[in-house]
Amino acid sequence: MEDFSKKYNMSDEELFSRIGNDQFASEKITAPRYSYWRSVFRVFFRNKVNIVVLTILALVIVFAYVYPSVIGYNPEVDPFINVNDTAAFHLTPKKAFDHFGFQLKWLFGTGGTGSSTFDSIWNGSRISVSLAFICAAINMTIGILLGAVWGFSRRVDMIMNEVYNVLGNIPSTLLVSVLVMIFSPSFWTLVFAMTVLGWLGMAYYIRTRVIIIRDHEYNLASRCLGTSIFKIALKNILPFMTSVIVLEIAAAIPGYISSEVFLSYIGLGMSEVSLGRLIYEAQNAMVTPGWGWEFWAPVAVASVITVVLYVTGQNLGDATDPRTHME
Repeated sequence: MEDFSKKYNMSDEELFSRIGNDQFASEKITAPRYSYWRSVFRVFFRNKVNIVVLTILALVIVFAYVYPSVIGYNPEVDPFINVNDTAAFHLTPKKAFDHFGFQLKWLFGTGGTGSSTFDSIWNGSRISVSLAFICAAINMTIGILLGAVWGFSRRVDMIMNEVYNVLGNIPSTLLVSVLVMIFSPSFWTLVFAMTVLGWLGMAYYIRTRVIIIRDHEYNLASRCLGTSIFKIALKNILPFMTSVIVLEIAAAIPGYISSEVFLSYIGLGMSEVSLGRLIYEAQNAMVTPGWGWEFWAPVAVASVITVVLYVTGQNLGDATDPRTHME
């Protein structure tokens, strides 16, 4: 026999209590308790793949943010700590273990100065992931809020359409490259270059979605009652677009990491030793026999990070869709 109390998260007294002849009590409808975010996490963790992906993501975060602090990694000193030991240059993992002994830091071998490729990669991952999250936070916040007002207000729509027609056609890679060349190629320069117009595409996308639902009856009623456009956009429209927003963020964060790697690969990246900078500096090692680890290790880590972030975001976006909460 099916256990209804467990299925609907209600006690037997609530489900099967005797009502009597009370007119109001007899018309009371019993419905299962519904929590939006509890349902989101229930759907998300029901897929076992998500647990594996989250585990990998947790390991990435630990190694990117905790590991360099634990070992006391100094990006100005550690890359040159073995510079006088020429026998330590360009070692494969096996040779590095033979030379230094078995330690985690030699798992990816050594670079051109005898430094640990493993330590350099995770320090670079911290910089690249931080860049991606900061750019995503800025662009998504501006894009979502402005896009909601843009789509709901026809006056703002007229102005912003002209702005988008002019600025939206500027190639983003060209703009970022020019700004990086004008200013010093640092972390915050790249953040500025990626966010100066990075929010525009998100704002236009949200504007298009808002136009579809802005004339629903409850929004018209709110306007008749004198509710401000900003409040209607924030309270009536954006909550219905949670899954869409999460999906956009899921695609944006790995995209920023890929952009940073690409810009660094063509020599326009930041001065800090990020993943892209490591790949750029190891270009020659890719075609040199026995040195391939120096190039392919950061490439593999960058690929894992982007794929894990994308899959996590996509599956979380699917779970935030209320239609997936129905059993």
